[in-house]
Amino acid sequence: MAPRRTRATERDRSRRVLSQNFLADPAAVARIVRAARPDPAGLLLEVGAGRGSLTRPLAARCGRLVAYEVDPVAAAELAVTCADLPRVTTRRADFLAAPPPAEPFAVVGNIPWSLTAAVVRWCLAADRLTSATLLTQLEYARKRTGHAGRWSRLTVLTWPEYAWRLVGTVPRTAFRPVPRVDAGILRLERRPEPLLPPGALPAYRRLVEAGFGGVGGSLAASLRRHLPRARVDAALRAVRVGPDALVGEVWPEQWLTLFRLLR
Repeated sequence: MAPRRTRATERDRSRRVLSQNFLADPAAVARIVRAARPDPAGLLLEVGAGRGSLTRPLAARCGRLVAYEVDPVAAAELAVTCADLPRVTTRRADFLAAPPPAEPFAVVGNIPWSLTAAVVRWCLAADRLTSATLLTQLEYARKRTGHAGRWSRLTVLTWPEYAWRLVGTVPRTAFRPVPRVDAGILRLERRPEPLLPPGALPAYRRLVEAGFGGVGGSLAASLRRHLPRARVDAALRAVRVGPDALVGEVWPEQWLTLFRLLR
């Protein structure tokens, strides 16, 4: 039996550790680029650039692009792929360790699925981020965007400042190696103006945390632990939320109205 090549072994190990599934379908690439809507004069960061299947079409539509790839084998191929693109900078580095740019920028990426939550947190913490278009597990994208009538704590907490949308799907067969599940194109956009005054945001977040922080039961039961029962019940009636409604069933728009009524 011939020995396995060292390079193949390193690549296999990187894929397992980094959850790397490279895009191999041109139609899927085109769908993601359309969803990202790159600014022709703007700065774009690509996370998990891989071998550059997204990098070249993105570079053709933005002002400048910085492509991050931490895997050494893929990063070497990426550098070759982008060698003739003067507006592209490739970085063999951990995107999550990079400081956010001091100017407005957007993020696009076929991200390692095991790092989805960390990449989303990085984006939400970046003051100059305008949008993030991320290829995630479909179930994650559905969870964050209220599909199936359920809303997550993170979505509701950030709703006054960010819009969350599922803007497309990508079948598992579009990747190599083929993952076990399909992917969703998650679009996170910073609102031009927050839906609440900046000074009210901390109080809004405290209310949401109180609602999601209950031990089982309904949203009403959670809020009554912090606010007078009569006020809570009247506010819930006003936004058409039943006394037995679970916290995840309440729409972000209803949370905004609840906050205004309870404040």
